[in-house]
Amino acid sequence: MSTFVQLVIDGLSAGSIYAALALAIVLVNQATGLINFAQGGMAVLSAYIAYAFLQIGLPLILAIVASIILSFLLGAIIERFLMRRFEGGEPDTAIVVTVGLLTLITGICGWIWSYNNLQFPSLFPLDSINILGAVVSVRSIGTTLVILGIMVLLQLLFLRTKLGLALRAVASNPQSASFSGLPVGRLLMTGWGLAAVLGAVAGALIAPQLTLTPGMMDTALVYALAAVILGGLSSPIGVVIAAWAIGILENLAAVYVPIIGYDLKIAVPFILIFVVLILRPQGLFGRKDVVRV
Repeated sequence: MSTFVQLVIDGLSAGSIYAALALAIVLVNQATGLINFAQGGMAVLSAYIAYAFLQIGLPLILAIVASIILSFLLGAIIERFLMRRFEGGEPDTAIVVTVGLLTLITGICGWIWSYNNLQFPSLFPLDSINILGAVVSVRSIGTTLVILGIMVLLQLLFLRTKLGLALRAVASNPQSASFSGLPVGRLLMTGWGLAAVLGAVAGALIAPQLTLTPGMMDTALVYALAAVILGGLSSPIGVVIAAWAIGILENLAAVYVPIIGYDLKIAVPFILIFVVLILRPQGLFGRKDVVRV
């Protein structure tokens, strides 16, 4: 029993890492209609910015706050001077641009800070507690609680605030939103800026667990995209639940399904994606788009 509980708790901890990145992807999609494959790279860059502030003597909290502010500005600048050129065109082109941006950011981080593992301090104590025979780190609990808070805030943003409704209107139909008097350009910049902020928070939470490297988010990005597909692009709650489910199921499959084991556990999310796309293409919690003609 203790082994099962340990696997579930470890799965929740891993799933929280995937969820942090998945929520940022959802935010960009809801604000612009695009899927940002560079989100992981932007989160890593934010973590390196925080690390640079730590090196000049800023306390951890202030370093992360400074990183969040700069990340918002960086996200807005990327939208204004790069992505806006492609947002009105073919979606495939914009996706290729974000993949190229991911490669560029990873290369810049490696060039400036090298590809060596760097130790990033944790926001939470490194102590552990015992729950039903399983050892749970306080850091994992803290990360999970932060993700829950972000999930609730995003859900409220999109469903209960004027800014959220305006962002969704721009993502759905920029031309109609412009005719309605909405500042489309500023809203697109705001959407990318907020997603970059979310990425900065994710980077600060994940870097202490994985150690800081330019490719730190590569595997997490794959799982985050799987969570987005499973949970639904329109549902912050859905992607978090999907990320937790992926983390738990891959751990359980690795131990209790011999044919999978630890070597093939990465196949678990893709099996889930295959099943969900057949049964419910919009995701488990996503909304089906209705097109009026």
